Amino acid sequence: MKFLPVSFLILALAAAAAFAYDPSPLQDICVATNDLNSGVFVNGKFCKDPKQATADDFLFMGFRNPGNTSNPLGSKVTPAFVDQFPGLNTLGISMARIDFAPGGLNPPHTHPRGTEVLVVVEGTLLVGFVTSNQLNNTLFTKVLYKGDVFVFPIGLIHFQLNIGNTYALAFAGLSSQNPGVITIANAVFGAKPPISADVLTKAFQVDKKVVDYLQAQFWYDNN
Repeated sequence: MKFLPVSFLILALAAAAAFAYDPSPLQDICVATNDLNSGVFVNGKFCKDPKQATADDFLFMGFRNPGNTSNPLGSKVTPAFVDQFPGLNTLGISMARIDFAPGGLNPPHTHPRGTEVLVVVEGTLLVGFVTSNQLNNTLFTKVLYKGDVFVFPIGLIHFQLNIGNTYALAFAGLSSQNPGVITIANAVFGAKPPISADVLTKAFQVDKKVVDYLQAQFWYDNN
């Protein structure tokens, strides 16, 4: 874990470079609160009275322990977005810890409101992203080793797969306090109510039995 300080420095610098995506704050601090009677509504969250803020509002300890990878995907994402880390409110940044069992996958997904920069702390990951139709859905992919960094542009589908025989760990920095996550398979085949089979059979050019099978599966959410 000796790479952790370096990892966090890399993520901090990367996040700072992308700081301008969310609206810039007009105050020093704006700790998020769910108490609607004592706050001012700013950028999706109410702000605690700054005179009531403490150092604990700016501390997140959720990365101390490994995530549970005993699931169908073999991975676990531990987010530090504004919902989990109120001190991020209005600051335009967030983070995530991603744990991988051997063969574990963080499946194809997008962040509609944030660019992601990923640093590998342990293990070997195959990562990649796919461009939009405008650039012919080009795949950019790379194998990352301990200490390597890769960036996934905002809104583009991307993934990470542990191709090593050991546990892997990565940390991500994102250019939004609430970047959002859309897991592609879950959204398409696990939508509630389900998307019409007529739509999916034509879109994926497969038989209705295939669509019925996929819609009947349990689509696990590793976030």
